[in-house]
This record gives sequence, structure tokens and C-alpha cells, in this order.
Amino acid sequence: MKSQKNAIGIFDSGFGGLTVFKAITDQLPSYNYIYLGDNARSPYGDHSFETVYQYTLECVEWLFKQGCPLVILACNTASAKALRNIQQLDLPKKYPNHRVLGVIRPTAEVIGEMSETKTIGVLGTRGTIKSESYLIEIEKFFPDVKVFQQSCPMWVPLIENGEQASEGADFFVKQYLEELMQQSTAIDTILLACTHYPLLIPKIRKYIQKNIKLVPQGDIVAASLVDYLCRHPEIETRLAREQNQLFYTTGDVNAFGQHATVFLEKDIVALKVKL
Repeated sequence: MKSQKNAIGIFDSGFGGLTVFKAITDQLPSYNYIYLGDNARSPYGDHSFETVYQYTLECVEWLFKQGCPLVILACNTASAKALRNIQQLDLPKKYPNHRVLGVIRPTAEVIGEMSETKTIGVLGTRGTIKSESYLIEIEKFFPDVKVFQQSCPMWVPLIENGEQASEGADFFVKQYLEELMQQSTAIDTILLACTHYPLLIPKIRKYIQKNIKLVPQGDIVAASLVDYLCRHPEIETRLAREQNQLFYTTGDVNAFGQHATVFLEKDIVALKVKL
């Protein structure tokens, strides 16, 4: 198996994290990267906290073994259900020189500034919504902001199966958006709290008012990583700058390559990994 030392590891349960990967590599193109998609066990959204924690830790440890001193969980469900345990329990005991970052806190730090009505809608998987991570984190930074949540359990399966542009997807996009907007007519900002969801933006736009802001997470997470590396030279200096990128999946490599090529707008060859 190929290995690439001193890379930034980026993990997602499937293809969605490629939206974050693209934003990060656009802003920080010189570093080495290893992307791991756990497609064989995707989606994570309906799994228990314990299962998501187990799966995420296995993937993080695999990336550590490939030589990644820093791993980004480009998955909201993993960030909501596994990140805290990994940071507080696993890293201090077994990997004190490694770091794992998520996507929820960087988003919560800025999302309140984007709403004029101080009313935000959050769309996510069942796991992310049930965890109430965004309610908790946004309140820390913006206690005056009202947050309304809506789970969208069919969206990730649609995207993972390449059906995001199909007519059938419209039914579920319209349904979940109506359920969200029924909670408050004051919502002027909608956070796409799943890294898969940017692929549905063209359809989402059809069913919301033009003045409502749609906020994907890629650029937010990328900007946060730029800031993190500036503040933590002890990590940054360990990262190689050879502009190499490797892609791994626990699922079908051909399917992954086809999807990744669409996400990243370039030909991608994925390698198979068994955890």
C-alpha cells in the first residue's frame, strides 16, 4: 500500500467531505493530503454515538498510521458524535503529538454574523441534529441567535447514489425545506450542516426565497484551518509541502473515483483500504 508521510488527513463517512477537501486544498494547495472515505459504512447519520465513535476512531487511527499528524473530520456526524471523545480520551493517552479537528466549532464561530434577523436554520443528518451540537455551540458564540433544526435523512443516500440531480430528489428537498421553514418565517440564513449537501444547492434554491442565505461549510473550515496552522507552528512545521494527494475508500474504488471526479473537477484514482 502506498504511504505518504506528514500529510494532512481528511476524513468523511463518504463523498461529502470532498467539498471540504476542495476548499482546503484551494486555500492551502502546497501541503500533502490523504483523503479517506468510509463509503462501505456510509451513511453515519442514523448510527448510534458508540458506533460512530468506533468507526471514526478506526479511520483516524488509520490516517495516523499513514503519517498524518493532523486529521480533519470533514463530517458533521463524526464531529458531533466522536470528536470530543477522541480529543479528550484517545489523543492524550495514545497520540499526544497528534491533533484532530472538526467542522462544527469553526462554523458556529461565524454563522451568527451572517444572519440579519438573528434566526438561523440548520439542515443536517439525524445524528447531527439529535446531538444538538449546533444549538450548543452557536449559543456559546451568539446567545441572541435563534436556531431551528431540521434533519434530512434521505439527502445523503441520494447523493451517495448519484441521484442529487434527479427529479426524485426534488420531493425530499422540498419536503425538508418546508418542514424547516414552518418552524419560523424569520429564518434568513440556512446552514448546510452536512458536507454532502452543497451538491443539492441548485435544488435547494428552487424551494427557498431568494433573500435567504445558503451557507456551505467548505470555505469556513478551510479559513479556520489556515488560522489554526498559523497559531500552531508545532504542527505546521511537521507537514510536508510536496503538493501530493492520495485518495482512499473502504468502498468501491471505481464508484469513488467517478464521484470524486465530479466533486473535484479532475480525474481521481482511489485506492482500496480495509479497516
